[in-house]
Amino acid sequence: MKIKTRLKGFNNSFLLFIGLSFCAFQAAKAQPMQNLPPMIGAEIFIEPGQSPEEIDSWYRLMKEQGLSICRIRMFETYMHKPDGTWDFTLFDYAYKAAEKYDIKVWGNLFPATEFTDVGGFKFPRSNEHLASIAGYIKNLVTHFKQYKSSYGWVLINEPGSGKLPDEAFTKNKFNEWRSKQVAPIYNSNGYNIFSFDEERFLVEYNTWFLQWLKDEVYKYDPGSHLHVNNHAIFQNVAEYNFTDWRNILTSLGGSAHASWHFGYFKRNQYAVAMSANCEIIRSGAGNIPWLMTEIQGGNNTYSGYDAMCPTKEEINQWLWTVIGSGGKGGIFWTLNPRASGFEAGEWAMIDFQNKPSDRLLAASSVAKTINANQQLFSNAQLVESGINILYTRESLWTEKKLQTGGTHYDGRDIGGVMKSCLSYFEALGEMGIQCNLKEIDEFDFSKADFKGSTIILAHQVSIPSRYWKNLEYFVSKGGKLIVDGLTAYYDEHAHCIMKTGFPFEKLFGGNIKEFKLAGNVFDVALGDPKLLLPGHCWRGIIDNKTATPIATDSGEIIATRNKFGNGEVVWIPSLIGLGGRIQGYEPLVSFLTSETSNITSANLFRFKNQQKGMLMKTLKSGNAYISVVINKSNAFCKVEINLPSKLKPTVLFADKQGVVENTTLSIAPEETMVIKWNN
Repeated sequence: MKIKTRLKGFNNSFLLFIGLSFCAFQAAKAQPMQNLPPMIGAEIFIEPGQSPEEIDSWYRLMKEQGLSICRIRMFETYMHKPDGTWDFTLFDYAYKAAEKYDIKVWGNLFPATEFTDVGGFKFPRSNEHLASIAGYIKNLVTHFKQYKSSYGWVLINEPGSGKLPDEAFTKNKFNEWRSKQVAPIYNSNGYNIFSFDEERFLVEYNTWFLQWLKDEVYKYDPGSHLHVNNHAIFQNVAEYNFTDWRNILTSLGGSAHASWHFGYFKRNQYAVAMSANCEIIRSGAGNIPWLMTEIQGGNNTYSGYDAMCPTKEEINQWLWTVIGSGGKGGIFWTLNPRASGFEAGEWAMIDFQNKPSDRLLAASSVAKTINANQQLFSNAQLVESGINILYTRESLWTEKKLQTGGTHYDGRDIGGVMKSCLSYFEALGEMGIQCNLKEIDEFDFSKADFKGSTIILAHQVSIPSRYWKNLEYFVSKGGKLIVDGLTAYYDEHAHCIMKTGFPFEKLFGGNIKEFKLAGNVFDVALGDPKLLLPGHCWRGIIDNKTATPIATDSGEIIATRNKFGNGEVVWIPSLIGLGGRIQGYEPLVSFLTSETSNITSANLFRFKNQQKGMLMKTLKSGNAYISVVINKSNAFCKVEINLPSKLKPTVLFADKQGVVENTTLSIAPEETMVIKWNN
């Protein structure tokens, strides 16, 4: 907007006032999320049949409970009439009520789709459909950007399809993309290889559609806050290129519904599942803020894979896990139950009489704790441990490509790659250690010194060639690399590099002779005195060159330690992560306790001893620290915490009256405690 610098008379002064007021309005809407305390909110589901009074009552209830943000699914089918006209009245009620009660609104783009479509389509079906979406965005955004309550736009609901749609538009895009590909520099030494073109294209296709949606929105609301919520992260993550998304979005989010998305976990592990989900999103977000856009708020009756209703304690656990992971808040699906269609009467945080459930009251208690400590939480940053669990897209693709059925083992089935990562994540959580969970592209290999840093490659069956030298560099500059399972069995083309010139022979100190199936659980006897680590599925036998053996079986070397430059590699080519997940984490925790003693961070918090079924997240805000401790152990526990220095504790939140004396917590089963530590 340009305003002339020479103004004469009342009219020009009035225009200047209007222009400056508009700029101030836009600036208020665009207040950076980084500078705000975490926001707690819920989706308000708008559908025909609702009255203005009822909609108003939901926003009033949000205000009363201390909630500050909502998302609305902006159904084109409820606005765009058969005669081509637009009627926004129903959604105007919502934006006006939000304005009245000072609630921020994210409008979730939801172009016309079938009534039975629960999550919305993920890609356009044709050029005509794409043009229709553009028309919808133009009408929607130009109308609703006027409201002070408009906080921005969710570009698409839950991108991530699992496979390419079988539609003409996608096929044409794929053929266009493939025609532009050039032969890779690395070709697996000329061997025949699998094609992963569809998988690679799907990654770029998601990014293209997000960019297209951004461009359309910015035609009418330039600079507005743009957000997206990925879903089923443990299954779909291989098709998300978060590093590219950072250039499209203002903030990153996700859907974390226990009933839909936590199938790799049992219910008493859902806090760990939420924690891992958060860490993947946090890593993907990089330098932009993130929050959990959808969290299960209520009972699922017929929808979802696992029927359940969250407890009030789980609501506390999930919210504080998000905040303790550095998230800027959480939004529940949903505040009010929808009245018709799939999910009718489900998922809500209020009852059918519009009264708060115990779950809403729990979320309210979290929101009010944050509101009472706004500066503390606004400035909070995650305390890094230096431990990084890395996964590769190519491992997830390869695992899926090579499925043939037959005998089932966790490590052999789809999910083995991710579950291996999650096993180390959960074991480190029981040590009270915050660790990173990253796609390998998200790790910064450019530092000059990696002393005090650890990378864990847990059964990452495919290590793409572009990272072979990076991993050597990491170790040579003082990093520690822990490798388990069939890591580096394949390159990015599912070609077995252990057979045709192993590129990691110098780094690992040897190669593999062969892998042998050893059963669901077997022992890997490590060190002296012996630590019996449970392994799973395959035992790898090492053809040692320069490494020091640390475990043998029947005279064969099955684990080594290799010095490389200023760092070292610990290589155990058996699935000890998954073995621990099956049989118990005590041996794995003992192993990790020993192997992470190189961590020198002065700010590291951890449990003094392993705490089964517990986890801790730690933030730093100014000179103060904030610890979130969750007890899923089914027992009352006294827990001693190792602190970086002598600090005084203050309990900010405890939903079962937990207490802390000096460095010892007394915490009940299912309890969440939030402690502030300062001098």
